[in-house]
Amino acid sequence: MKWIDTHAHLNLQAFNDDLASVVSRCAEESVAVTNVGTKESTSKRAVEIAETHANMYAIVGLHPIQTAPGIHDEDEVGEGAQPFTSRGEVFNPDFYRQLATSKKVIGIGECGFDYFHHDASTRDIQEMAFVAQIELANELGLPLMIHTRNAKEVVAGVDAYDDVYTVLKANAKVPANIHFYAGTYEQAKKFFDIGCTVSFTGVITFAKMYEELVKAIPLDLMHAETDCPYVAPVPYRGTRAEPWHVMEVVKKIASIKKLPLEEVATELRLNAQKLYRL
Repeated sequence: MKWIDTHAHLNLQAFNDDLASVVSRCAEESVAVTNVGTKESTSKRAVEIAETHANMYAIVGLHPIQTAPGIHDEDEVGEGAQPFTSRGEVFNPDFYRQLATSKKVIGIGECGFDYFHHDASTRDIQEMAFVAQIELANELGLPLMIHTRNAKEVVAGVDAYDDVYTVLKANAKVPANIHFYAGTYEQAKKFFDIGCTVSFTGVITFAKMYEELVKAIPLDLMHAETDCPYVAPVPYRGTRAEPWHVMEVVKKIASIKKLPLEEVATELRLNAQKLYRL
């Protein structure tokens, strides 16, 4: 595989109707894919996909938005999908421990804090699930996939990135990837100090605000991802993102850093292989 999409969701309903063709396209384009679970059912589905396709891997865990009840709209579940209701799933370590017996499971998550969908009243519930997943990752020796999202409106003294850092520093004994990174460079440096990496999505192909951040972060501390079916990169804006679109993310990183594409693609592949022991 030449390219690796380190964070995708072919395990969500947005791909129910044409999964086989999407997986086939990924193979044709030499793209390896890590599908990330959001709850028990989608984690199980990620493992099923990984075990039946050579270029697929799985990360299993409970997304912070699934830890408390809340209704989410179509924009949050992707093009062609249906709105869903999170009912407040309690993290069951035994269930996820069993899933992780598969050799295709390479991490735990995505876990962390989401202040975009849930207000501060759910922080304790989110933290309980977060710490439980860190403990399982420590036990199994698997890296963590971290979700971090701030509220629409800034609240003084409340920052999801700072809170994730605090919990990881206090509890994690394994490395972690801060996926869909949108924090500051100063926050990124703190994460690097405790063994974390960051990853970028197709957003960097159309949002210039990320360019200085991508330029500043060392290439050996980053990954490329799509987070499909969300945030399709240029030139696919307005369509459902697919894992092979990760090539556009890698191209943009190379462009921002003014480095040869082949060099960047190779380094990002090696970064993923190192973190996930592929």
